[in-house]
Amino acid sequence: MSAPTGHGASGASGATSPHHNVVSNAPGPAGPAAGTAVELPRSSTERFENPGLPPHVDRMADTDAKAAKRAERQVASLFVLSIVGTLLTLVGYFVVPLRDDTSAAAVLTSNVLLGTGLFLALFGIGTGAVHWAKTLMPDHEEVDERHAIEGSAAEQEEAVGIITTGVAESGIGRRPLIRNTLVGALALAPLPAVVLLKDTGPNPEGVLAETIWRAGDRLVTDPTGNPVLASDLVIGSVVHVQPQGIEESSHFLDEKAKAAVLLIRLEPDEVAESALAGSYAGIVAYSKICTHMGCPVALYEQTTQHLLCPCHQSTFDVAADCKVIFGPAARALPQLPIEVDGEGYLVAKSGFSEPVGPSYWEREKDEKRMSEESA
Repeated sequence: MSAPTGHGASGASGATSPHHNVVSNAPGPAGPAAGTAVELPRSSTERFENPGLPPHVDRMADTDAKAAKRAERQVASLFVLSIVGTLLTLVGYFVVPLRDDTSAAAVLTSNVLLGTGLFLALFGIGTGAVHWAKTLMPDHEEVDERHAIEGSAAEQEEAVGIITTGVAESGIGRRPLIRNTLVGALALAPLPAVVLLKDTGPNPEGVLAETIWRAGDRLVTDPTGNPVLASDLVIGSVVHVQPQGIEESSHFLDEKAKAAVLLIRLEPDEVAESALAGSYAGIVAYSKICTHMGCPVALYEQTTQHLLCPCHQSTFDVAADCKVIFGPAARALPQLPIEVDGEGYLVAKSGFSEPVGPSYWEREKDEKRMSEESA
């Protein structure tokens, strides 16, 4: 049995030309016989003959005036459909308003009207524009040689002329039905966005800044609700706490999202001077809500005394009053002042003296107000 020949190897007839590759194919119905040398292109820069463009095929609207008029009405109908969708969205918003006591059926109706209306508003404009381009705008094929990106003054003037010609060929000037319905659809389409953005509600008036923490509130473990004895905490302890009785608040989840606190015990001499007044025997309490994007800061490294936010790696130094030492957070975690009651349980001295969590529009005003109230 003879040895098989490989790519670039010599066959039975001897060495091949250094300018060609040789491919040996097994015999088959569509391939060459075994050992046959097949010449491949010498380089990837070899040019091929320009195949040209296929013959242009006219569309019905190009040759039939009735077909063109029918396509025009179809495009206009799609733009009218967009207008109807926008109006339907507004009807769904104003006729079926959502309140705290809204029933499930009303919520479903509102979602159907808003979703259907927004879909029709965007679908009508998008589909109408595509149908307009494919049926009525010129579709002649043109070939343009590649050239440098930067054009001369004459070429730039020519480009402006091409755009002007394109606008003229679109027919928007001589097809007032399409033009007027498009203008109407585009004019009304932003209204749902304006209305929905308006629904961000009234000024929160401190709701974002204030938490449920008050002086005397016991710190209880989250989620078991057990009060925390200061004597039970050892050096390096980390406890997730919340104010006692938070479950009874009218908006439990909202309040819990703002009131989450981490309780950590350090050596008393490791507590930052600025945090001493709000600590007790080396025990400090800080907001668990990251000041960057509001993620839960819950990863504590005891050896470095660093708190890490798992979302964007903002790092806070507990021994330095939770100042930011790494990451995108711009502010330290707010401290919750604590003390012990007559039974030795940890309680809050007061609420937070500054807003917790990430920034918002009214934060500076709220921070100033809270600072004045605590003074």
